[in-house]
Amino acid sequence: MARSSSVVKASLRKQSRQLRARRSPKQFQRATALSLPGVKGFFAAAEHLQQQESAAAPAPGYTSASDGTLAVHAGEKLRKNGMAPDTDSIATPIVSGTTHWFKSSDDLIAFKEGRRHSFEYDRYGNPTVSVFEEKISALERAEATLVTSSGMNAIVATLLAVVPPGGHVVTTTDCYSEARAFIRERLSKMGIRSTFVDLNDIEALKAVLDQGDVTLFYTDSPTNPHLKCIDIKLVAELCHRKGTLVCIDSTLASPINQKPLTLGADIVVHSATKYIAGHHDVIAGCISGSETLIKTIRAWHQDLGGAISTDAAYMIIRGLKTMALRVETQNRTSLRMARLLENHPKIEHVYYPGLKRSPWHQIAKSQMTGFGGVVSFEVASDLHGVMRFIDALEMPFIATSLGGCESLVQQPAVMSFWGKSDEEKGKNGIKDNLVRFSFGIEKFEDLRDDILQALEKI
Repeated sequence: MARSSSVVKASLRKQSRQLRARRSPKQFQRATALSLPGVKGFFAAAEHLQQQESAAAPAPGYTSASDGTLAVHAGEKLRKNGMAPDTDSIATPIVSGTTHWFKSSDDLIAFKEGRRHSFEYDRYGNPTVSVFEEKISALERAEATLVTSSGMNAIVATLLAVVPPGGHVVTTTDCYSEARAFIRERLSKMGIRSTFVDLNDIEALKAVLDQGDVTLFYTDSPTNPHLKCIDIKLVAELCHRKGTLVCIDSTLASPINQKPLTLGADIVVHSATKYIAGHHDVIAGCISGSETLIKTIRAWHQDLGGAISTDAAYMIIRGLKTMALRVETQNRTSLRMARLLENHPKIEHVYYPGLKRSPWHQIAKSQMTGFGGVVSFEVASDLHGVMRFIDALEMPFIATSLGGCESLVQQPAVMSFWGKSDEEKGKNGIKDNLVRFSFGIEKFEDLRDDILQALEKI
């Protein structure tokens, strides 16, 4: 209990000092997402996005390289604080050995005392994996990153490391369903309390925080599948006043579109399986934050044994090099498709934060540089009519997951809630006519024509 509590306080004090150093008191009071980096020129009509790009703070220890450049070179040709690359190979080598040796006892002692950077055993760290971690740190503007074997492993390791027995987690009713189940069913057996609030009910959050015993606030932004967005800056300010840490699952945004740490969050987690890897061929997760917090989480992660393989790390490093290009394409396609669908007579409702009609648009606009590659919508039909629509689509795969090069489509009532009661579906906002479409990098016109022809089948 004492260890986790001291970690929370130390992290908050350090973050406060860093914020004061970067901004004058007046600037701090009115700080917005104008310091967020992004994809320059994205959405020609959205001037604020270009302002965010030009005002972007450089990643710690790096020159003021863009996200696209950092995704390619960070951890390799561009090393933190000007460190020399560990290899002369353009491609990061796959270091497959599980155990690393030392030249002498003095060499080992230098490593143990932190005077020499090296590796000991792959469950603790690996040269290939460290390149992956450094890339994510650069993109998230984080001091440190821990890579894990899956997104769920990242969530579990974070919760177990940060919240001690007797602690209190506050999360939202819209957070990732498996994380929600773990918090409700598993943490309760460890003496950890949990409270669930509606994502848009800030007053309810304030009331819980006023109890003064909340260790961690955890949520997704945007959420899946309704793409709701929480005001990260506001929530971070409210939580920090009460000594509460903030963890944001930013998977549906990607590090290209959103950087929660620059908005005041303490921890950001991703399922790296999605946009970061981007090819539907590898599973991984990552956690970014301060050195203090990541060191604490890393210790728990080593005990949990959720190490990623070096082959998987290499595949994600390769995928990361095109992430900015992929996400830019997915952002553009999704926004154009959402605008088309919201005016289609066979579509009842479209969920996408990039639409001006979205109740989350202003929040998303203030903290995101693009609105992501997932669009959800309700078709003017019943369960079986929507199944006919999905079956008539020729291009996307009927599959779970998101963020890859190939477009995926699913009907949540069938994919995730088949056999569930109407009451349970209703509590999660899942209607029989809801469709979730994860757009890939195919040509917009091809996807548009495919969707339009499929809608004609109902």
